[in-house]
Amino acid sequence: METRKRNQLLGLLFAGVLMAALDIAIVGPALPSIRAEFGLDARGAAWVFSAYVLANLIGTPLMARLSDRFGRRAIYTLDIGLFALGSVLVAGSHGTGLFAVLLVGRVVQGLGAGGVFPVASSVIGDTFPADQRGRALGLIGAVFGIAFVIGPILGGLLLGFGWQWLFLINLPVAAVVAAWGWRLLPHQPLAPTARFDVAGMTVLAVALATLAYGLGQIDTSRFWASVIEPQVAGWLAASLLAWVVLVPLERRADSPVFPVTLFSRRQLRLGYVLTAGAGLGEASLVFLPSLAVAALGVSAGVGSYLLMPVVLAMGAGSPIAGRLLDRFGSRSVILAGVALFAAGMFALGATAASLPMFIVSGLLIGAGLSALLGAPVRYVTLNETSADERSAAQGMVTTFTSIGQLLGSAVVGAVAASLPGAAGFEAAFSLLGALGVVLLVLALGLKSHGQEAPREAREASHA
Repeated sequence: METRKRNQLLGLLFAGVLMAALDIAIVGPALPSIRAEFGLDARGAAWVFSAYVLANLIGTPLMARLSDRFGRRAIYTLDIGLFALGSVLVAGSHGTGLFAVLLVGRVVQGLGAGGVFPVASSVIGDTFPADQRGRALGLIGAVFGIAFVIGPILGGLLLGFGWQWLFLINLPVAAVVAAWGWRLLPHQPLAPTARFDVAGMTVLAVALATLAYGLGQIDTSRFWASVIEPQVAGWLAASLLAWVVLVPLERRADSPVFPVTLFSRRQLRLGYVLTAGAGLGEASLVFLPSLAVAALGVSAGVGSYLLMPVVLAMGAGSPIAGRLLDRFGSRSVILAGVALFAAGMFALGATAASLPMFIVSGLLIGAGLSALLGAPVRYVTLNETSADERSAAQGMVTTFTSIGQLLGSAVVGAVAASLPGAAGFEAAFSLLGALGVVLLVLALGLKSHGQEAPREAREASHA
């Protein structure tokens, strides 16, 4: 494929991922108005996020597998269409008093958005030369940092016209991206014509839904007592049972949506654990403004702005990490990222009462996360999978990141609630620093740059 067309393709993928990422960042400013209109308490309002995340978790492996079977173009266009339909449903719930309609819209949005990033990553793997994939993935990974910079600003501007406009703005963007994608994206199916894994998808959905609901019922102010109560323990036990059922089921499936056979490769096992740890760390960022209020005595508004060092470092770090991948390999980049992440978390836990150190800690954490949430783990996945496995394997990265996010919000909230004031948050971030040390040890097991090569190249050399 010529360079000009690859650049156009990269622009298309960037636009689609930005649209999906913005819908996470932009919804925060709308929550107070949504709560007031529907009369929601904080737990009810949380489902505006939870419904989206859960559907995203389910949509990721589903859309990844469908894109292998029916082609990238068809499924990417379907994902954009679902996202637009969900936006219409969410906006249409305004003035009806029907919160259920809003939640259905968020579910439809999440299903569509779940396929956007893994399909985009797979298209890069399909069309870019091996020595340019890291750079392309780094650019796509930077979208999330950009979304969290402009999302709250854009949300604040549109909110003056009514919260529904935060969702209606998606429609013209979706129309352009869908039309552009239909013209540019490859459409040849890659996977064999095996029957779709309906049983595996159903069990996976149950495993993820019960996990999300059980975690959502935890009372973080009394964590351990809450965990053993039936409304939490019962759902978590159901999730565990579903995971136990899923493993042998997927081993027998012709075309599994949750390909457990990928875990036989050490690089992929390590990559999935690392990305789950990164998701857990990312979820902790929700608590940064609360730590700033407690430790620095600033207002909630100023505390929110103190997220900016993390966001800016992530936005700048993702393309840099992508460029370094092609030169130094995934292990060096990931080790550096995990070390920065751990140092930032330890510094935040020990020096949060100092504004300069708070900012420095945020920069370290953001730089570290850019090497875990962006290109490097996906680079590992591309190198360890063949073309027909690529989309499903990329979907697994997103799935494990989201699982880490679900676990992170519960764990950090529980630790923070166990001690008064800033001390609880400081202990939580110090715990995440310790997690970073564990991840650092695990990352040492990744292949060196000299050992790392795309799977196709290794198979060709052995042929």
